[in-house]
Amino acid sequence: MTDSPEARVARMLHHRKAALQQGDPVVPPITASATFHLPHVQAGGQVYGRNGNPSWEAVEAQLAILEDAETVGFPSGMAAIAAALFATLRAGDRLVIPSDGYYVTRVLSQGFLKPLGVEVIGLPTRAYDSSDFAGAAVVYLETPSNPGLDVVDIAAVAARARAAGAVVIADNTTMTPLLQRPLDLGADLVVAADTKAPSGHSDVLFGHVAGRDAARMARVRDWRRMAGAIPGPFEAFLVHRGLETLELRLERMCASAQRIAERLAAHPAVRGVRFPGLPGDESFAVARAQMAASGFLIGFELADAGAAEGFLARCPLIEQTTSFGATHTSGERRARWGDSVSEGFVRLSVGIEPVEVLWAAMAEALAG
Repeated sequence: MTDSPEARVARMLHHRKAALQQGDPVVPPITASATFHLPHVQAGGQVYGRNGNPSWEAVEAQLAILEDAETVGFPSGMAAIAAALFATLRAGDRLVIPSDGYYVTRVLSQGFLKPLGVEVIGLPTRAYDSSDFAGAAVVYLETPSNPGLDVVDIAAVAARARAAGAVVIADNTTMTPLLQRPLDLGADLVVAADTKAPSGHSDVLFGHVAGRDAARMARVRDWRRMAGAIPGPFEAFLVHRGLETLELRLERMCASAQRIAERLAAHPAVRGVRFPGLPGDESFAVARAQMAASGFLIGFELADAGAAEGFLARCPLIEQTTSFGATHTSGERRARWGDSVSEGFVRLSVGIEPVEVLWAAMAEALAG
């Protein structure tokens, strides 16, 4: 079987089949146990709930197929990010992070890694394409950036960073392994919040780290076990179920986002539309080369904070929430979190609503 995206999805959907015995459940059971029968320590099997659990191992198997790499699950995206950073950094190291990326990663780096002796350097995402990474131990990138949707050439950045001796960590939350493959492009580790599109229903927190270096992934796994940052079995069950429809949901979300971005770009009340799938977007060429689709996130500006808040409040088909990637369309005015964007900047996450119904509601809300 060829290793096409379609083949990976098909294998993911049937990943348990080879191990099933007569009468076994097709759906992985929720194993709610902290302890396991352990008369002999070295005889294999489960040991203790902090070391492993069949429910989250089933999700890791799915994600490992999609990433084509060893995958370790975590109880949130930030738990995965923290594990990747703490597993690769030590006192005296230099960390490069995007100054316009996810703000909690910046808070973690400045508030916890810096006091432990890690030098933290913030760069705008656009600057990654021309920056000198000499002296860096870890180059952490996020593309498209959240919320500005700037895109960097992962392969070019990874090549320069690794030539400088740095480990490259890529946050692939906005794209998922179905739309963008940082490990194939030279990243050493991928981190992602599966809370978003992979689970897709706004009912669970989850994250993962993926990588192809066994020693590095052993460090990540040890961090999880020793820090106790483990996912719950019920949460793993929900993510496993969500992953089975990820490809279908993404297909509709991305197609709808393309149409809505084009219409927003032509709307008189809207300015500054950012969407990698628009030919006029500065990220279009790079995105087209390294992404299978342009994603489901759109950034755009309205006149001011009042106009943005009014639009969001008036539209009945947009949930005002700070997350993204769900079945429902969501949006928020990102400046309220202190992001370096205009006061009227809206981050829109397009869901699976019928696109013409969604656009009609948006157009009416834009009209006031």
